[in-house]
This record gives sequence, structure tokens and C-alpha cells, in this order.
Amino acid sequence: MKIKLDYMYVFMALAALGCESLPSVGPDYKEFELNVSEAALPDAGFPTTNLTATFEYKAALSNADDRVVITNDNLSKWWKGFNDPVLESLVDGAVSNNISFLMAQRRLERANWELLGSYAAFLPQFSVGGGWHRYWNKEKTRSGRNQYNVRNATLDGDWEIDIFGGNRRQAEASFAAAEAAGWTVADAWVELTTKIGREYINLRTAQELISVARTNLLLQSETYDILKSRLESGIGDELAVNQCAYIVEQTRARLPELLVAEEKYKNAIAILAGEYPGSLNELLEPFDSRRDWLIQPQKVSELKLDMIRSRPDVKAAERELAAQVARIGVAKADWFPKFYISGSVGFENKKKSRLFQRESFIASLGPAVSWPIFQGGAIHANIKATEARAKELALNYELVIQSAYSEVRDAYAAYTQEYHRYQALRGAVKAATDAVSISNDLYKNGLKDFNNVLDAQRSRLQLEEQLAVSRGQITLSLIDLYKALGGGLAVESDK
Repeated sequence: MKIKLDYMYVFMALAALGCESLPSVGPDYKEFELNVSEAALPDAGFPTTNLTATFEYKAALSNADDRVVITNDNLSKWWKGFNDPVLESLVDGAVSNNISFLMAQRRLERANWELLGSYAAFLPQFSVGGGWHRYWNKEKTRSGRNQYNVRNATLDGDWEIDIFGGNRRQAEASFAAAEAAGWTVADAWVELTTKIGREYINLRTAQELISVARTNLLLQSETYDILKSRLESGIGDELAVNQCAYIVEQTRARLPELLVAEEKYKNAIAILAGEYPGSLNELLEPFDSRRDWLIQPQKVSELKLDMIRSRPDVKAAERELAAQVARIGVAKADWFPKFYISGSVGFENKKKSRLFQRESFIASLGPAVSWPIFQGGAIHANIKATEARAKELALNYELVIQSAYSEVRDAYAAYTQEYHRYQALRGAVKAATDAVSISNDLYKNGLKDFNNVLDAQRSRLQLEEQLAVSRGQITLSLIDLYKALGGGLAVESDK
């Protein structure tokens, strides 16, 4: 059986081949122009021992500022800069085993499959069908029968000619959504690595505080034993003994809450590393020797808008906006007719003879059109809702950039200012240590009462704890700065 093609069929075939070059309904996405002021970064500078007119530590002059400039190279592997094999193993394990990060990867996998599925709209759709039907007529046939059977088996196909670009816009939206999912995975990587770093430094800070408390407890207990021995010998001061006793108990009471904090940090690190709480306790035990977490001071030379734009979370927000703009075209395409080429080949037989024979062969091919002319305003409402969502995501994109700038400035201010606080606390700890020694000597010589010794010991403990916290806070703020700068995944352009 021959299939006759008329001019309409030829026209539809040419339309199918050329629709890719046709303009698509809906707006084309364009990157937003943002007016960002080039405000100077809040750099407090690295403190010197010199003082300003207001008696604050003066920052080093620019020609004497030898801080390391943060670059994308040292950002991408920032945790290796601490030269700590435990931290490195934790980060490596977290990237492989963290459940939240694995979930983000699965979301990316889903988005990629949805993208692949969107391209199916450009290809012909085929289905196989068949059936058996029994028909009854009021009038009898020549054979005297008023019923007969019809059997058929067909291959049916439809091919939508994407004249107005609804399918193309859907593919654009799916592609942008897949890119957004990819950047979300990258952002999850940055979030995970920096969170591991933060919890690890919190743990080491808690362990340092435990060490400080135990050292002071030992010294205070030794003082208490001396005072009690003197009292029992008849030459001591009962008030001094009791005063020393409550200082000892006060310090001892500090240890349980610090040990609870240590356990919480260990459990948090285990979960981030994809392990069960308690399984990494041996790895996370305190170091045998004291470790100073301060690495060489660092600084940011300048902050460019394109570097902020390429932060993973910013890129994800921008790609989500691009996907939504494409969906406006998908919604508007419902206003226009859809053109198809429909065809069918197969066999149909009303007789009892075999179905698959030449006389039973049937075929059809022809154009089809579908055009919704009344939907109760649903199409218009859907377009307006899609446009409103795009406007919302545009505002969200700008808000994400504003927040990114704020995070950089907050972290940089905290990092550089904490050095000034740390330097002041170091001086305070030294003075408090000297005060403890002097007050002890004065008390032994009967020149001062024991209150001076108590005040000096209490002040030294508080200042040593603050110094340990400040040391950890400098590193925490530096990690926050690494994260705010994109964690090594934000790349500056050459423009």
C-alpha cells in the first residue's frame, strides 16, 4: 500500500526541521546588573606593640604588613594549611560519607535525569496498541448476521512541531535547574568542610579550656593543702582556708560543663564525618603536647563583584532565577496552538482470516492541531503566577549577593579585630600570673591578706580561659572568612 504525501505533509516536515531556529515565546534571560559600592573592607590590620592616641594597639603600616594574601589556591584546600592530619582525615571522610552531602548529590542526579527527560519532547512519541471489538448492527448483513468482530494491531506516533518554543523553554528551564542543583552540591561541599573545621576548632578549644581548668585546679589545690597544713599547725588562718576552699570547688565545678561540651563537639564531628557518635572518640582525644592553632596571619587584598557572583550559593540562586524566567515562556506557550504530525500503521481485520496479511494492512499520516480557546482564565493566571515567582527569585538573588558581601565583611572584621583582643589578653594573662606570684609572697610575709591571692588566682583563671577562647575564635573567624569567600569554588574572572 502506498502512502500519498500532499503539500501539507511536506510543510509540516519542514517546520519540524526548522523550528529550532524560530524565536521562542517568553523573555530571554539576561544577567542582572547590580550597582555595588566599592566600600573598603573592614581590615583592622595586624596589631603591633605600639599604641594609638586612644591607647589601642596600633596596626602595622602597609609597608610592614607581612600578612599572607588569601588567594583561591589556598582557599581550595584551606584545611591543609593547619598541617593537622586529624582535620584532613575528617574532611576527607565527611566528603565521602556525610549523609546530607550525599542527599545533595542525589538531588543533582534527579535534576540531571529530569533534564534528559525534557529533551524527549523534541522527538516523536510512539506507542503500540491492539484490540478486539465485537460490533452489533440493527440491520443484518447479506449473510444474515447483525454482528461481527474487529481485530487490530497498530503502531501510533505523534510528533509535536515546537513552533512557539514551549518545549525549548522547558528544556532551558530544566538545564538551568540542573545547573542550580550542581551549584547547590558545591555549596553543600563548602558548608560541610567549613562546618567540620568549625566544630573541630570548637572541640580543641574546649579541650584547651579543660586543660586550663585542670592546671589551675592543681595549683589551687596545692595552695589549699598548704593553708590547711598551716592551720592544723596552729599558725594558719581559718578564713583563708575557707576562702581557698570555695575557689577550689568553683574551679572543680567548671570541669563537668566543659567535659559535656567536649562530648557534644565529638558527637557533632562524628555525624558530620558520616560516622556514628562515639566511633571517633579515640581519634579526637587531646594532643599529647599543647598545640597553638594560630597560623600565619592572612588578609584580603580586595573584593571583586565577580568573585561574589561566583560563590556556589549565589550561582545556585542565579540559575534558579534563569530557570524561572524560562518557565514564563513555557506558560505563555499555552496561549498558542500546538502542531503535530500524527501517524499510524498496523493491521485491522473484520474477517475470521489471519490478522497479519496484506489485505489487512492500514496506514495513516497527517497534521493535527490543538488550540485551547477557553480555559476559564487558567492560562493567564498561570503566566502571572510564573512571572511573580520570577520577580521573587530576582529579589532573592540580589538578597543572596547582599548577604554574601555582609558575610565577607563580618568575618573579616571579626578575624582582624580578634587579633587585637588576643594581644591584649596575652598581656593581661602575663600580668595576672605575675600578680598571683606577688600576692602569694606578700601573704606569706604577712603584708597582705589572702583576699589578694584569691582575686589574683580568680582573675588569672578567667583571663586564661578568655585567651584560649580568643585563640580559637581567631581560627573560627578565619574559617568563616574562607567560607564567605566561596571556600575555593568562587573564581574571579579576567575582566
